[in-house]
Order: sequence, then structure tokens, then C-alpha cells
Amino acid sequence: MALVDQYGRPISTERRPITDVLAVASVRDKWSSYPSSGLTPAKLAAILREADAGDVYRQAELFEEMEEKDPHLFSLLQNRKNAVLGLDWEVLPFSSDAEDQRIADFVADVLHNLEGFEDNLLDLLDALGKGFSVLEIIWQVEGKRAYPAALNWVHQKRFRFGDRGELRLITEDQIRGIELPPHKFVVHRYKARSGLASRAGISRVLSWMYLFKNFGIKDWVRYAEVFGMPLRLGKYDASANEEDKRALYQALVDLGSDAAGIISKATEIEFIEPKINTSSNTFQELVEYIDRQMSKAVLGQTLTSEIGTAGSYAAAQVHNQVRQDLVEADCKALAETLRVYLIRPLVLFNFGPDHLRRLPWIKFHYEQPEDLKPVAEVYATLIGQVGLPVSAEHVYERFGIPKPESGQAILVPPTASMLPMKTPAPAAPPAPGPSAIRAILADSPPNPRQAQRAVDAMATAATQAGADVIGATLEPLLQVVREATSLEDLRVRLIEAYEHLDTAELEDLLFRAMYAAELLGRWSADA
Repeated sequence: MALVDQYGRPISTERRPITDVLAVASVRDKWSSYPSSGLTPAKLAAILREADAGDVYRQAELFEEMEEKDPHLFSLLQNRKNAVLGLDWEVLPFSSDAEDQRIADFVADVLHNLEGFEDNLLDLLDALGKGFSVLEIIWQVEGKRAYPAALNWVHQKRFRFGDRGELRLITEDQIRGIELPPHKFVVHRYKARSGLASRAGISRVLSWMYLFKNFGIKDWVRYAEVFGMPLRLGKYDASANEEDKRALYQALVDLGSDAAGIISKATEIEFIEPKINTSSNTFQELVEYIDRQMSKAVLGQTLTSEIGTAGSYAAAQVHNQVRQDLVEADCKALAETLRVYLIRPLVLFNFGPDHLRRLPWIKFHYEQPEDLKPVAEVYATLIGQVGLPVSAEHVYERFGIPKPESGQAILVPPTASMLPMKTPAPAAPPAPGPSAIRAILADSPPNPRQAQRAVDAMATAATQAGADVIGATLEPLLQVVREATSLEDLRVRLIEAYEHLDTAELEDLLFRAMYAAELLGRWSADA
């Protein structure tokens, strides 16, 4: 059964790559029509409708400008991309078969030696904002081997969508675009939702928020310009002529720009401070609201991008789990794109069509490191106390420890004789127990020395009885200290843990000890 692409067309098995450059750089690629200039709701709607019809030229330019002009949006998309680019990756074979391993080694060698491959991954992740991103494969043939000499990014405005939703390359001769030839382009689509690729990018969702944020900032700047400085009001005498009036007006202008000016004694300048409502800033609230919506759209939450006044480290950690889901989805989608559009033709040209169903793939290591200490404690309990039979091979695999080979040195737990000897501290005299305390209290009249011994014994007994209670009470705080990653993190965690500290048992112990101490004090007062 022949392989087909996403449009139902048979995948070409032609083993001769196209070495010519199809997306030739044009001087027009350097220029932009700057559709964000004077952007209005009507203009934005027209741009989006053009993209719906297949013409994504102005939409691609608008989305590019949005990233350039909005620092918050730029940082969000950078965080999303860098979360993938910062991960290690490797090429895995289809199976453990020797031939599959040989193919995987060849693909890994080609990709690791491809100059700028990390930058190419960044280019493909441009699809997060714009919906799709395209690299042209510049094939090079040497002997019987064909490999990519370079992967050139092609601007989204060089493409349009056909009637079937297929991507077409616009050339100098074909304004409606040509169909992309097989095995020549790497096309990465960000499929955030079902539908056309031109409508799937995050920037499509953010375009309206960007428009309203621009309106809010422009009004905010105008407001600051008008109310940021006092009103300068000039007063002239009724007998002033036009020349005096012009001189007064020029003096007002000079005061605003140069903070200096001269006027006649017959005129007067008054500075009127504007009355501003400082309890609320509508413009700032609008911009901050839009920024939060952008954070939700790009990262799935807000706390890993901005803590705010009501946030906390613990809540940010929970929200970061949501972001981890996005990282995994981005990694899997990028790995699938590389497998279909780059690894497949690489295997076809060098190993033949018989291997197209056994392609290797790229694995991004996005898994978060696991805390193995609790796992080890569970295994110790199951094996040492429950007696559950567990194979050594399973333990090696579970903890990622290589099984020792023959002839290798084996580490063993240190014996008692191997441990350094410590000089035992002199034993303290045993404290009087409850029976001795009762015997002391039974003496009448009380002896002063006996009374002091009773007080010391009471303190010792209270300390011994409260050791476990104090340890259990403080254990949550000690756990916070062990898990904290910085002093600021420790401060925040201690405050949160202290609010939920259970001190009921400790309070009861202190109450009983104080009650007993008061009785003992009354008894010894007669000594």
C-alpha cells in the first residue's frame, strides 16, 4: 500500500533530490507594508478575511510587527520557544534491528553536522505565532549520498493557501503560487485547534488584544502628555496689543520646552495643577488585563510570567505544570514535522523506498527530573520489611543505574570496623524518674536541696517528654528548609507553612508542664 500525504496524494519515491533553489530571495522580502500603522478594527478584520481566503501576505507582516512592537508578547513567545530549544535531543531507531540502528546513526550524523540546525529549530517554532513556518532544503549530492547542505527559512508572506488548503509558493512568474514539490520543503504547522493553518497561530488570537492594547497605550500617552505637567495660563492687560500677546504666548511655549522665558511686567503667567484621580488608572488596568490574556493564550497561565500581588511561589509551581504540557506538545509536533519532511527524504535518497515505513525519529528530552529518594524508600520498605521479591534487573532499570559487568569493582556498604571511631562522651548522671520525684515530694518538711532536685527533675522530664512532640510539630518547617531553592523561596514557603502549622499537641504539653511547675514551685516555696 502506497504512502500518502495529508492531502491524500501518493508520496513520491523519486530518489533524485531537487538541488535548485526555488524560494529565491527577492528584494521585496526586505520591505514591509507595515499594516499595523493606523490599525483599526475594520482594517484588522479585512486583513484576517484576506488570510481566510488564502492570501496571508498582510497577516504575516502584521504578526511580525506585533512581536516587534509589543515587548510582553515578544517575551511570551520567546519563553515558549526557548522551552523547547533548551532541551537535549537524540535520534532513535525504529527498532533494535541492526539495519534500523545503522539508518538512525546516519541521520544523527547528518543532523549534528548540519550547520545552524539549532537556529533552524527556532525558525520552525515561528509557527507558534503565525500558524506555519517553512524551511527550504538545499540538497547536496556527493557520490551516492544526498544530504541537506542548509535549511533556509522562507518568510510566510511568500506563500498562499490553495483551494484545497494546500500551501503554495509565490514566485516571480506565478502570483497564485506553485505547488510545493515533494521532499524540498520542511513545513511545520502549529495546530492549536482544528481548521486552516492560516487561522491556527497564536497571534491570530492575540491580534484583537494587540489592537485594543495599542488604543489604550496611545490614550495613556496622550493623557500623560496633557495631565503630566501643569497648565500654563498667561494673563495680559486689556491694553496689550497683538505683539504683546504673541510675546506672552511664545513665553508660555518656551516655559514648556526650555523651562525659561521672559515676559513684560504687565503680563502674568499662572501654573494650574490638574486634579487627577490617583485612586484608579483605567489605562494601566486595561493594559495589565490584556497582558494577562496574552499570557494565558501563549503559556496557558499567568503566574510563571508575572507573580502579581496575589500570586505565590507555590501557585506558580502548580501553574508551571500546565506550561509543561505545552512544552511536551511543542516537542512532539516539532519531532513529527522533522520526521515527515526531513528524515523521510533523507532515508529515501540514501537507503531507498523500502525503508520509508521504518523511519527513525527525533526524541526531545522534555521529561522533568524525578525525585528518586521517595521511590528508593518505597523499594526499601517493600523489600526489607514486606519481603516482596523484586528482580535486580528491574531496580537497575528503574533507577537508571547500569548493571555492573564482569571484572568491574563493586561498591559495598561500609562495615562497622571501617567507620571512624569516636571517643564516647562521658555519660551524664541519670535524671530522677517520676518515682524519685514523688519520693522527694513525700518528704515533710521539705528539704531545700531536695526541692531544687525536684525542680531539675521536673525540667528534665518535661524536656524528654516533649522531644517527640516538638520534632513532629517542627517537621513541616524542616521539610520546607530542605526543599527550598533560595532564600527568597525559603521566606515565602516558611510564611505559608507557618499559617498551617499544627501546634495543638505542643500547646497541651506546655500547659501541663507549666501547671506542674507551678504546683512544684508552691510546694518548694516552704523549703
